[in-house]
Amino acid sequence: MKFGVICVSDRCSQGVCEDKSGKLIKEIVSSLGETAAYTVVPDEADLISQAIITMCDTDKVDVVLTTGGTGFSPRDVTPEATLAVIEKQAPGISEAIRQKSFEITPMAMLSRAVSGIRKSTLVINLPGSPKAVKESLSVVLPVLPHAVETLSGKTVSCGGNY
Repeated sequence: MKFGVICVSDRCSQGVCEDKSGKLIKEIVSSLGETAAYTVVPDEADLISQAIITMCDTDKVDVVLTTGGTGFSPRDVTPEATLAVIEKQAPGISEAIRQKSFEITPMAMLSRAVSGIRKSTLVINLPGSPKAVKESLSVVLPVLPHAVETLSGKTVSCGGNY
């Protein structure tokens, strides 16, 4: 499986602080495959959208994981940038992440993260904190192999065979 990781952060993109969440994502997903593309962008919708497009269309990764920009801050625009470039939504993924996160903190209900599909790539918005990234990935990692298999058109298993 090939992953793309996008850290969305004004401060990280300016070199003011280190991207800990993006690096953690790369470490966690290494058990499932390689991180073929990685970038840090500021909280600018057009730059976020372009990074997603490049990873999906040019790098041809299987999964793009974004971190950051999913809250209520005026500069949090990752969900809008994602919705602008995906072709189908996959709300169950983001709902499952929020549900699990809500068991840990009521602040989870403030997440505006979205998930969806662009061509044959799954795009998932994750929170910005390393702790929340780890919790979120624990929810989605088990389904990623089947999701990628299905998107590739090579599904060999069907519902109930897990």
